Amino acid sequence: MSDRWVIHLPVTAPDLLRARIFARTAARVLARLSARVEPGGVTVSAEDQQGVRHWVFCDRPLPHGHGRCALAVDHASTCAPRPPWRRRR
Repeated sequence: MSDRWVIHLPVTAPDLLRARIFARTAARVLARLSARVEPGGVTVSAEDQQGVRHWVFCDRPLPHGHGRCALAVDHASTCAPRPPWRRRR
């Protein structure tokens, strides 16, 4: 038996865009509470097609081993470790 448990938390949204926005927000808030949250693995699905998953975060590896992209899956900008408006100075 594994020492890790995965939380499955069904939450509904009226469309894919709002589901992704909510999932990104929830993942980022939870990541601040625990280092064990893996935002890159967050997906959303239609209630009646839960086997068809849509990614929420880009999660591409960043160059030079600088982690993974934390932007939305469909971002048009260069990959970054966090959104530009959330960068620390």
